[in-house]
Amino acid sequence: MSFAAPGFLLGLLLVPLALAAYIAARRRTKRYAVRFTAAPSLKLAAGQVSPWRSHLPAAVALAALAILALAMAKPQRTVAVPAERASIMLVTDHSRSMLATDVEPDRLTAAKRAAGVFLDQLPDRIRVGVVTFSDAPDVVEAPSRDHDAVSAVIDEQVADGATATGDALQSALDALTIDRRNAKRRPAAIILLSDGKTTVGRDPVDVASEARRLRIPISTVSLGTSAATVPNPDFGPRLPAIPDPETLERIADSSGGRAFSAEDDEELSSIYKALGSQLGTRKERREVTSAFAIGGLVLLLGSAVASVRSSARLP
Repeated sequence: MSFAAPGFLLGLLLVPLALAAYIAARRRTKRYAVRFTAAPSLKLAAGQVSPWRSHLPAAVALAALAILALAMAKPQRTVAVPAERASIMLVTDHSRSMLATDVEPDRLTAAKRAAGVFLDQLPDRIRVGVVTFSDAPDVVEAPSRDHDAVSAVIDEQVADGATATGDALQSALDALTIDRRNAKRRPAAIILLSDGKTTVGRDPVDVASEARRLRIPISTVSLGTSAATVPNPDFGPRLPAIPDPETLERIADSSGGRAFSAEDDEELSSIYKALGSQLGTRKERREVTSAFAIGGLVLLLGSAVASVRSSARLP
């Protein structure tokens, strides 16, 4: 919680001062009290008030004073609200290693499902684009509000070819740069899903450094396990399909994004769901002064009622 007018928090100093004044007043009352020999009989006749009830009105009044001081400082809380201007590019790998079945039913199918989960989490106003790649970027869909078009591109992927991660990231970065020309302050982000090392094209870490300069973070998802293999296109022994989480983590770190690893389809869907919720919202401060003010006034009223009931006078 933060405060728009923190200077008023000095009003909280009134609480210990008021408490000290209350204690002093109670002691002064006891000092000058008239002693009656028949005091026990008078207490029985009048009905004895328990000690804690006699202090309750003052305690509630002090709490009200503290809450009203907080209200004057204009408290604010941070809430997540739907983002309306963000643009996101999905960059998905469909190289031959995505045929591996260590992620059920296979990596590519799991990736398609996870992308669907991601798109379902996004508000309709979020602009989304997609880059699919293997040997090179083969489809580049610019950011738009047509989420169905992005979903269709993802569903059409077929696993084959090498891995040109750097070139794909550059295509996504170019698309977001063009998109920003129409809205200079529009926030943007890239999500990269890949399962293998870059084998052709640009160094993806260099592209990630450029993304940081443009303030476009890249979140990466490494898919698969180290023991996975895929069929050999030359009918020889099966080929290893080892993921490369280290490079993906470097891409995320260099761009200011976050790195994730998934070894099964449930974990992958969970990651995409979290990313959709995160990128589909923005943080906003909202003032909650009225709640504090109402709470303070209610406590003041309660103090008055408790005082009348316990001693027939206001504290």
